[in-house]
Amino acid sequence: MVAGEVGDVVPLVRDVLAELGPSYRSFGEARLIDAVVAGVPGLVSLAPFLWMETCSPVGGPCPGPDVRWLDTAAEHEARPLFDLSFPHSHAQPGRVGVRRWAGVRDVDGGLLAVAADAWSGVGCGLLGGVVVHPGARGRGLGAAVSRFVVEALVRDYGRAALVVDADNVPAIVAYERIGMRGVLFGAAAVSRPT
Repeated sequence: MVAGEVGDVVPLVRDVLAELGPSYRSFGEARLIDAVVAGVPGLVSLAPFLWMETCSPVGGPCPGPDVRWLDTAAEHEARPLFDLSFPHSHAQPGRVGVRRWAGVRDVDGGLLAVAADAWSGVGCGLLGGVVVHPGARGRGLGAAVSRFVVEALVRDYGRAALVVDADNVPAIVAYERIGMRGVLFGAAAVSRPT
């Protein structure tokens, strides 16, 4: 992550690129990354995203579906949801750093939605891997599992955060409803010849 004044950050990114090579990717607030891309030849902007966080999510009774932590065996039931709806998610069952999963089931016991406590650390819990079965979308299930996990993360770590693509408006609206607030971030990488 880069932060600071443009006049300081641009030469720093040039030096880091010279040291680390083309695999280095910088990210930070969107306006700063735009300035870095303009000031460092060969860099291109990547898709923007929001860093969203809260220290006090919406509390009180949560009407709606029964969300619960899943046991290890049930976590693996979530894999088809990812294969179907979110195959490129960083947080998936069995991946390193994913601590636990919450889920909502249908009346027959099938998983309809999941969300993970993933890569959490001192002072900040991270929400990841929020997936809702396509046939169950629009019922608030993604918001319900997200709220459940965010409330647990705030209790356990004092703060909860997540990363969401800037063009994923339905997810952003759902996260805002549960108390998350976001900052637009950008990322940059060395342009690859086509």
